[in-house]
Amino acid sequence: MTNENKTASFADYRFALPQYIIPHHLISRLTLIATRIKTKWFKNLIINWVIKRYNVNISEALDEDINVYENFNQFFTRPLKPSVRPIAEGDTVLCCPVDGAVSQAGDIKDDTIFQAKGHEYSARTLLGGYEDVAEHFQQGKFATLYLSPRDYHRIHMPVTGTLKHMIYVPGRLFSVNPSTARVIPNVFARNERVIAIFDTQFGAMAMVLVGALNVACIETVWQGVVTPPHKQPIHRWVYDQEQDIVLNKGEEMGRFNMGSTVVCLFANLDLKIDEAFSPNAPIKMGQAFLSM
Repeated sequence: MTNENKTASFADYRFALPQYIIPHHLISRLTLIATRIKTKWFKNLIINWVIKRYNVNISEALDEDINVYENFNQFFTRPLKPSVRPIAEGDTVLCCPVDGAVSQAGDIKDDTIFQAKGHEYSARTLLGGYEDVAEHFQQGKFATLYLSPRDYHRIHMPVTGTLKHMIYVPGRLFSVNPSTARVIPNVFARNERVIAIFDTQFGAMAMVLVGALNVACIETVWQGVVTPPHKQPIHRWVYDQEQDIVLNKGEEMGRFNMGSTVVCLFANLDLKIDEAFSPNAPIKMGQAFLSM
């Protein structure tokens, strides 16, 4: 299901290469500050611009009145009306965790994940180098899901799972849009990220929340804000039976404060990816994703 045909264009290189020299974390920190300004005229100006520029469907929001949002970030991470994102039913069906578009989806082959034509990267590197975690995903399925500024930015569970590990990996904050993915090698394994490992009825599942330029904050429902601050070095949390953090299918598990990418890994090679999940296809949280 991966798409290996599209090569990087001159426009892709023109967009991506300057990112090697710009101050990623400084820019993202300034974005964090700006998106939390409470001055009404300022935050409403940005909200209205984003709605028009990216054709945001504000009618899906639980609160359609932009005046109720304290700052731009509250609007950006807005909850939706429950009826607009029904969860795919069935005990053998996993649901899509986010709104956005498919970057790539397919098989993990001997620890290798396809990024774009000419670019592959290691699942072990993506998962922070932890052998005991990565060994579950040497063969399996992956899906890389890109969230644009117009999308709903909360991340939900594809299937009911028990949290086993969370890993914070420091890194750069390259943009993660398709142009960058076609140019910058290992971009998802180079960027700062928060990784959640769950035990599910289908085996191990990893939800990798990848930071990016202007993605100034990543949080989970059990931890709250994980980043910022941007920490060194890699940090790992292990959850035992006494903590027993279980999240049900369709439940929120985290959110991006500004948009980015989620890379989902599944240990079970027998899972079948829905045909709708082809590269560049638009997706909605809750739709059928994988099945047995």
